[in-house]
Amino acid sequence: MEIDWAGLRAQAIEAMRHAYVPYSDFPVGVAGLVDDGRVVVGCNVENASYGVTLCAECGLVSSLIATGGGRLVAVSCVDANGSPLMPCGRCRQLLWEHGGPQCIVEALPRPLSMAELLPHAFGPDDLDKVTGPASGHQVPTELARWRGRGTVFVHPDLHGGETVWTGYWERSGGSPAESDADKGVLEEGPNFPTTTEAVAWGQVRTPRIVVVDADGGLTWAGEGEPPEGIPARWQG
Repeated sequence: MEIDWAGLRAQAIEAMRHAYVPYSDFPVGVAGLVDDGRVVVGCNVENASYGVTLCAECGLVSSLIATGGGRLVAVSCVDANGSPLMPCGRCRQLLWEHGGPQCIVEALPRPLSMAELLPHAFGPDDLDKVTGPASGHQVPTELARWRGRGTVFVHPDLHGGETVWTGYWERSGGSPAESDADKGVLEEGPNFPTTTEAVAWGQVRTPRIVVVDADGGLTWAGEGEPPEGIPARWQG
C-alpha cells in the first residue's frame, strides 16, 4: 500500500490542534493509515491526576477499534511544530498490538518499522506460549492455581517398543498429615524421549519432583534437600 506521508502528517497536525494539554502545553497529534485505506486520528488528553493522562496513540487505537478495527499500516505522530515525534514506550506497545512489526512510523531521517522501534517486543505470541494450544511445558489454565504445589512423579514407560519418560502431577505435597482426600492426579504428562525433558515438564509445575527408575528406585529432582524416604538426588 502506497503511503502518503504528507497527507497523513496533515491529519496528525489537525488532530494535534484539538489536544487537551492545560498542564504541559505540549500538544501531540497522531494519524494512522489502516489496512482498509481509512485513516484514524488521536490527540493527547491530559488530566489533573497526571497518571491518567491519555497519549495521542491511546485515542488513535480507540478510534481504530470503534470504527471497525483492522491493522495499522503507517502512523504519523507530530508535536506542536508539526514535526515527526517518536511515540513513547507504552505507545509503541499499543502500536505493536494493533499494527505488528511491519507497521511503519514516520521518523527523521526515515520512517522506521515497529520491529526497529520495539525490538524483542512482548506480544500475543508470548501469551500463546503459556495459554495457547497445549505443549509439553505449558500448565493448563484450569490448573494454574495449583502451580508451585503438589508433587510430580517422573517415570519410564514404553511407547512403540521404545522406552520413553513421562510423569504425573499429584495433589499431595508429601506431608503425612494430608488426608487421602488431598491426593489425586492433577495432570498426566506427555511422552518425552529423555528423563531431563520430563523433569523440566515437572519443574514448571512444582518444586517437588521425584524420579522413579525402571526398578522402582526413587531419586529427588526437586528443590532443596531430598525428603525422608528418598535416599539420593537425581543426577540429570
